[in-house]
Amino acid sequence: MELGGDIVIMLHPDYQYTPKLIPSMVNIIGDNLYQVVLGSRILGNGALKGGMPIYKYIANRMLTFVQNILVNHKLSEYHTGYRAFSREVLEGIDFNNNSDDFIFDNEMLSQIIYKSYGIAEVTCPTKYFDEASSINFARSTKYGLGVLRVSFCHFLQRIGLGNFKLYNDPKTGV
Repeated sequence: MELGGDIVIMLHPDYQYTPKLIPSMVNIIGDNLYQVVLGSRILGNGALKGGMPIYKYIANRMLTFVQNILVNHKLSEYHTGYRAFSREVLEGIDFNNNSDDFIFDNEMLSQIIYKSYGIAEVTCPTKYFDEASSINFARSTKYGLGVLRVSFCHFLQRIGLGNFKLYNDPKTGV
């Protein structure tokens, strides 16, 4: 079934992010300023003010630092559950090659950066509370190791020493 949307919003159903930023994110893409918009918990100190556990904050900062170096891009965070994409982006990356686990979002962002799509970040307040879902420490560790794998694959692909299907063109498969 074809819905024909030009902008897709991904908002994790964990009740940590406010949907009030959706109109702003849509406008940024709709006005052709950027093709992707990320809601960042890190900009403006939203994560800690919202109650993000300190171990998750530190892990987020460390993983983001490593990713910024390996993928040769500068983002405040790669791990947000709040993203907006233009149709062009979703048609231009082969997200069908991605994992069915939490690492899917990180693989997608790596593909987007590899294809040089423009990415904006907006400050996003978040709330961490008992009723909000969150992955546990074991799943977080698995995710962190997956992030490192994706980042190293991106690095090798970028410098010409790798050929990973994650970065294939969705139309040609190559």
